[in-house]
Amino acid sequence: MTNDHEPFPLELFAPGTTLEGDELVLGGCRASAIARAVGTPALVMDEAALRERARRYREGLAARWADSGVVWASKSLPVTAIYRTLAEEGLGVDVAGGGELVMALRAGVDPAAIVVHGNAKTDAELDLALEAGVGLVVIDNRDDLARLEARAPRGQRVLVRVRPDVAAATHEAMATGGEGSKFGLSLEAAEGVIAELRASRTLVLEGLHVHVGSQICETEPFTRAVEAVGQLGEFSTYDLGGGLGARYTLDTVVPGVEAYLDALTVAARAALPAGARLLIEPGRSIVAEAACTLYSVVTVKEGARRPLVAVDGGMGDNLEVSLYGQAFDATLANRVGRGEPVTLVGRHCESGDELIASVGLRDPRVGDLVAVPVTGAYCLTMANNYNGALRPPIVLVREGHARVVQRRETYEDLVRRDVDEPVL
Repeated sequence: MTNDHEPFPLELFAPGTTLEGDELVLGGCRASAIARAVGTPALVMDEAALRERARRYREGLAARWADSGVVWASKSLPVTAIYRTLAEEGLGVDVAGGGELVMALRAGVDPAAIVVHGNAKTDAELDLALEAGVGLVVIDNRDDLARLEARAPRGQRVLVRVRPDVAAATHEAMATGGEGSKFGLSLEAAEGVIAELRASRTLVLEGLHVHVGSQICETEPFTRAVEAVGQLGEFSTYDLGGGLGARYTLDTVVPGVEAYLDALTVAARAALPAGARLLIEPGRSIVAEAACTLYSVVTVKEGARRPLVAVDGGMGDNLEVSLYGQAFDATLANRVGRGEPVTLVGRHCESGDELIASVGLRDPRVGDLVAVPVTGAYCLTMANNYNGALRPPIVLVREGHARVVQRRETYEDLVRRDVDEPVL
């Protein structure tokens, strides 16, 4: 390999990321110092960038639609400290399972600011949500309606999730608004559930919810979804979901937060009541670009097409590549710059454990530190124990200080649940 190199564009990292010599500095902390302190792999999140993104959403929506709120889709990064941080910035929380609800409550999120989702909510999850006093429960199907009628306290507020039959340009597994989606009710079925709710003595119908998918890189599907729910009459609340994409690579073109909010509110003015409350549920676009993952290079060897650089993580901490074909970029954190193309692979016993098929790293060697930007969304969410891997820690950095807010798993954690208990 050659020492010739080109600069690496820091714009893929969180704003404020800098260099000291050839080394990456994240939130004022040298990447090598973080790696020495907590090991690798490690997910490093810039707290200032996270807070700034939340404010852009909250303040931007409020400037465009006075009666509005931002509800963070916490499935993107369900970590107690992140719930707490975003609640401090005035965001509500969308939870789609009992574990997410427990973490949100432990973080001190106001239950009234929690929206409960799920296409298959269990009785236990509903009981947990209702006991906590959550603000809104989203009815995804008629079974939700029956369960809530049987157990909810009088006055529980609900939304009806509508499937708008809008196909967004995203991976099939991340599309939720089309005709074949498992989520929500068709416009026709929603009309029947709406009529039942208006006659309910227990539940209070606040309005409608719509969501067309994730990693959407154009505004048109969002505006079409607004037009679709506008056909169902006037309600006091409209939750327009989330789904705005993140810029994973330099080639990814994504509307900015302001362009996204402009599109939503212009469509809402044309299709929805002027006095309604608007909610949105961004997830990926809040947390993805605020974080990066640090890996250590374990081995470098020749491959059939280009050199293979193997790191100490992979599909155990980033399933986005193998599940969705998501493209990422990378640089050496201790020697930032572009070099000859290599294939960046993981350490798991799977040929598909390939992080980046071709990326220019600057003369990679064993022991180097690799930084993959834009890993704040869904990487930790879907982290797993393949080959007994330990799920990585979460490190928040800000103004030269770093703190671990979720520790790395230990081997003891892997065996702690082992039991030999008769059940019958």
